[in-house]
Amino acid sequence: MHTTELTKRHWLLILTLTLLTFVLGTSEFVIVGILTDISSSLHITNAKAGTLVSAFAITFAIATPLVMSATSHFPKRKWMLFLIGLFIILNALCVISTTYVMLLALRMMTAIVTGVLISLAMIVASENMPIAKRGLAISFVFGGFTLANVIGVPIGTVIAERYDWNATFLLTTLLGAIAFLASFFILPTMHSPFRSSMRDQFSLLTHPRILMAFFIPSLGFGATYAVYTYLVPILKGMEAPSGSISWILFGYGFISIFSNILAGKIASYNAIGRLRFVFLVQAVVLISLYWTTDNFIFGLVNISLMSLMAILLTTSTQLYLIDLAGIYQPKATGLAASLMPVASNVGIAFGSGLGGIVYHQGNLMSVTWVGGLIAILASLLTFLSHRLDQKQKQAA
Repeated sequence: MHTTELTKRHWLLILTLTLLTFVLGTSEFVIVGILTDISSSLHITNAKAGTLVSAFAITFAIATPLVMSATSHFPKRKWMLFLIGLFIILNALCVISTTYVMLLALRMMTAIVTGVLISLAMIVASENMPIAKRGLAISFVFGGFTLANVIGVPIGTVIAERYDWNATFLLTTLLGAIAFLASFFILPTMHSPFRSSMRDQFSLLTHPRILMAFFIPSLGFGATYAVYTYLVPILKGMEAPSGSISWILFGYGFISIFSNILAGKIASYNAIGRLRFVFLVQAVVLISLYWTTDNFIFGLVNISLMSLMAILLTTSTQLYLIDLAGIYQPKATGLAASLMPVASNVGIAFGSGLGGIVYHQGNLMSVTWVGGLIAILASLLTFLSHRLDQKQKQAA
């Protein structure tokens, strides 16, 4: 695109895609807030209800790259509208679900639709914006997930408390309908210039540079979730006043909005070069929690900084994966766009799991060191990737 400024049409597209990710994020994350309602209604244990979350994440991570590869040649507008329509149907069926098996199957199918739609939204945002504004556009689209956590999930939880958990899925169904209407009028017609085999698509994953780029956000998210997963026990250890923890968690989510804005700024120029130092700062912030949580006020300030650092990597690494695919396997940009959401889920699982191992050894605050060390590893990998980029530019 030749223009360097965002037009009204650009902004309408950005806001439409942000609305879409807000709806998808609300549907994905709200399940955590209504798990106990589901377990009580369906007469299952909380642990069994928890598999609705893990099954969603596993299905998302495995199916998204496969479906993106198999459908890379589909016209994006028609494919996205079909998937949004399918999302509406699946959520509407959740409203009338009466058994655990039915709900589990619907959530797994929703995970596939969600993963593919997120990936397509990132591609559309990347390909339809001026080069200089891609970072801003992607940061807004990622911002939909932040808003889902800050606004969508609490509203969905309140609806479940006031009515029942089925009503929460009625909310996501209605939100899906709104997203469909906006997408119908705003999404541009886009045709894939390539038709490639699954083998061509997955050859992308054999390239060392792509694998390096994949593990950068995996480690970045892992660093945060090694600590964030156990934030409530940490707050209780700080002797947070009764009833304040939910407000602190809300504040954490609210601050992450600014993290998302900064992510767009970082991605605007020399993104990977900047991320090298972002991860080092993140390491300092996480490790500092080991001491600052001895004081309630200092601890809250430190936790706020942790939230501010949490998603600074998203926009840069999303664009980096797409750009690397353009160099090494142009036919697989769709698959590349799906890798960032997958990497985040891998990182969350890895970080929370490793933090859990350390936590259960007996020292809760040692998870802060785990998070800090993972962030240092992310920085080292980013330094290496940036160095290889510079060598490639010099060779060219």
